[in-house]
Amino acid sequence: MASDIEIDAMRRALEIARERGSVLPNPTVGCVLLTPEGREISRGATIRHGAHAEVDALRLAGDAARGGTAVVTLEPCNHTGRTGPCSQALIRAGIRRVVFAQADPHVTAAGGADTLRAAGISVEAGILADEVAGMNAAWTFAVTEGRPFVTWKYAATLDGRSAAPDGTSQWITGVEARRDVHRFRAASDAIMVGTGTVLADDPRLTIRDEHDQPVPREEQPLRVVVGDSPIPTAARVLDEAAPSIVISSHDPAAVLAQLAEREVRHVWLEGGPRLAGAFWDAGLIDRVIGYIAPAMLGAGHPAVSGGASTLSDLRPLDITDLTVVGSDIRFIGAPGHSAREDDS
Repeated sequence: MASDIEIDAMRRALEIARERGSVLPNPTVGCVLLTPEGREISRGATIRHGAHAEVDALRLAGDAARGGTAVVTLEPCNHTGRTGPCSQALIRAGIRRVVFAQADPHVTAAGGADTLRAAGISVEAGILADEVAGMNAAWTFAVTEGRPFVTWKYAATLDGRSAAPDGTSQWITGVEARRDVHRFRAASDAIMVGTGTVLADDPRLTIRDEHDQPVPREEQPLRVVVGDSPIPTAARVLDEAAPSIVISSHDPAAVLAQLAEREVRHVWLEGGPRLAGAFWDAGLIDRVIGYIAPAMLGAGHPAVSGGASTLSDLRPLDITDLTVVGSDIRFIGAPGHSAREDDS
């Protein structure tokens, strides 16, 4: 059974992981190393395309880790990928006890706990597991379902219009909402639009930091343009600020399959109504984040095309968050799996 000291250390490991933020395609992981008496030796967090949390903490601890306890938010990995297996690194360092939260759902990487036990190391699993699972929900979904988690973001007026009749759409929402979008974008590893959006708005599709400055190219999500309409070579989405690809397929499942091959875990879908409608109709949207402006257009383009042909096919959203952001309203929800019941 985990001690109070170990549970407190797990909370610190969670905080460390959250502070590091998204490191997709890796999971967000934090690690705290303790002496046998429970004093903290060092802490680490997984780096994007770099060292895992355990290795980061062991590097800082040096020989002081021998005989100690590793408290880590995810089961130490058991495979060689971009880095070696963390289970073996802990064994070599002389760690005598490992406490972790979430079991690794990745088929290739799982098994670290068994390897540690076979080496005579005491292992405790499941400490604060629900909190860690929530932190890595998109990554966990992707490695278990075999396709990226898809978040559809849209902005619309109260009457559901995402663009005026002439196609103009910048800006429906206020500056606070747009800053909020950048914070959410940063938790994804791909931002997707259709060719229609590129031709209409010429978006850059990059993320910026809290000071409204672009983050380095190596920290930018992959920009994905879907569709077969030619786009100008001078389009900003093709510049050097971030990596970009164009996928000509119109099949949402095929698009996600290509992205899965690139180890994309979380797609941020900002496409226009046709692309969003195609993913919605295919049942391939896992979360919706909508920004509703307190304004009316009365005409123009809807936020989504396609969908239900009759009210009995209405597919509800299970709302998990409702927040005022500046002058706009933001809601977050997950698509329901059945039509709304008739309560008349």
